[in-house]
Amino acid sequence: MKIAFICTEKLPVPPILSGAIQIYITNLLPILSKYHDITVFSLSNSKLPDREENGNITHIRVSGRTKAEYVNNIKENLTDEFDLVHVFNRPKWVRVLSRSLPNTPFSLSLHNEMFLPKKIDAKRAVECIDRVEFICTVSEFIANGVENLYPNAKGKMNAVYSAVDLDRIKPFWSEDVLQDRIDMRKKYDVKDNAKVIIYVGRLSKKKGPDVLIKAMKIVLQDYPDTKLIFVGSKWYGNNATDDYVKNLQAAAQELGDSIAFTGFLTPDEIPKYYNMGDLFVCTSQWQEPLARVHYEAMASALPMITTNRGGNAEVINQGVNGFAIDDYTNPDEFSKYIKYLIENEEKSIEMGKAGREFVEEYHNWNVIANRLLRLFDSVEKKYYK
Repeated sequence: MKIAFICTEKLPVPPILSGAIQIYITNLLPILSKYHDITVFSLSNSKLPDREENGNITHIRVSGRTKAEYVNNIKENLTDEFDLVHVFNRPKWVRVLSRSLPNTPFSLSLHNEMFLPKKIDAKRAVECIDRVEFICTVSEFIANGVENLYPNAKGKMNAVYSAVDLDRIKPFWSEDVLQDRIDMRKKYDVKDNAKVIIYVGRLSKKKGPDVLIKAMKIVLQDYPDTKLIFVGSKWYGNNATDDYVKNLQAAAQELGDSIAFTGFLTPDEIPKYYNMGDLFVCTSQWQEPLARVHYEAMASALPMITTNRGGNAEVINQGVNGFAIDDYTNPDEFSKYIKYLIENEEKSIEMGKAGREFVEEYHNWNVIANRLLRLFDSVEKKYYK
């Protein structure tokens, strides 16, 4: 089939400015394009051509100073040559784009709670669900949320999840990345046998890095050589700050050189930061769909501490590959589990290995691509065979 992927309006594909959806699409394309012709519509960028072709993959990048401008520019390039139009994370666009393609099947990929009433009104939500052949989601949490709001979604929801490139991100004890670990720990002046905590994500209140700084203050009372590395910035692609980030940095300064901020990093730069770590912490305070950093941390063989918010706990086997915290606003809870992993090194390594085995089996890109291919095949059999 000829399939159109309609990416969101905020970032280009490939993920030169990062972005979970952009990473998701880019990693799936080499596998999916073995079976289908894929055209990816995404935001234009001065570092990328407006159009490029590589085998069965075509990129069409359009301008979009506003969401409406972006959608209209896509609509101008979207024709009935496509056998399926697969929209990412924008259910409202299904209605807009399908008006001129009444006979073309549509499908939807959900990476956030985009069917909440504040995101879409009930009338358009029902129309979207009725119009699409299937909806794939990054977690059961997202799928269940849609079904609870809209019974007509039952039978169309499919938790496909996301994955990680296991060749790009390797266990921190692997010979391939051992030198990176040595170099990075030297760069950040990590003392012998001291532990490094890794946080990867945006510096925003809903991600909870302030809670982690408070927890770190408690940890340092018993383990003063511990380091905390914040990997990320306020938003994708730049190092702009706001009052929250400034307050975060001020609180960190009170703890001296125990806390470091990397600022924005491209996806290619991030693996070596995982490799320098000993444990990974995600302090999400919001109903996280299921942050892809969990897969990356597991691929690095880091034991995880996360929050039981949204879909995050779906990849946690409590006490086996990590811990999901119910009392997610409480720094004492985070410090308790951090100290447990520091004090129990053998258990920590065992949990990290369990995480690596988990993503190798269930969250490599071939597994996720095959789940999508089965959904695409169901459309092909229904309409074209």
